[in-house]
Amino acid sequence: MVKIYADEREKASGIPEILSSLGVTVIYKVLDVGDYVINSSLVIERKRVDDLVKSVFDGRFFEQVERLSEICDTPMLIIEGGLSSIKHLTTRWKSVEGALITAILRFRVIPYYTEDSRHTAEVIKHVAEKLSAEKPFKSYSRRAIKPRSDDIREWQLYVLQSLPGIGVKTARKLLEKFGNLRAVFNASQSELSVIDGISEEKASKIIKVITEPYAVRAKSSSGLSKYIENPPKDSS
Repeated sequence: MVKIYADEREKASGIPEILSSLGVTVIYKVLDVGDYVINSSLVIERKRVDDLVKSVFDGRFFEQVERLSEICDTPMLIIEGGLSSIKHLTTRWKSVEGALITAILRFRVIPYYTEDSRHTAEVIKHVAEKLSAEKPFKSYSRRAIKPRSDDIREWQLYVLQSLPGIGVKTARKLLEKFGNLRAVFNASQSELSVIDGISEEKASKIIKVITEPYAVRAKSSSGLSKYIENPPKDSS
């Protein structure tokens, strides 16, 4: 049974009711950030196109996406309604597009566009089902994006996210615990494993990446060489 948490204020949208009709267990909460919590790694903010436009111009949008990116590794923004309608809602539609691009590049937000509330509910259910699978998103882990500014904090987070199994949320926890990158790299396996989100196995992999001597890989003689040296006989 798929289970999600929905903000109490989402009741008016009708989406939680649709989710229930689709067989999803919906648990209502007063959420400080986001509208739907799938798990500790993925939180969804839902916006109709008209609300998106309003939030960009009243300043709520960037505050919301920043907080969203701070609490989870995979912040997702579902935009309900056709984006083409933005041009009919405001003459400053380029500012809205710019805000969405900033959300993607700076805050690592994943945007997804739906047609209506029914479509939104179906997408939320599909995401929840994928995450509850035996090996959720194993091949789709998010890659850290290289910072485009001189913000030291962004670079510190970027470096840590290159380690196996470390997302932005866990990277922040490491820096808050140890204070700087040098201290993180000097930490023992047992010290790393007490961090929420880092198991003994993951800590072991991190230590191995940090301490294993670098070995130059010898060039392989396999591949096309066997065909060049001993061309296959013509079977025709």
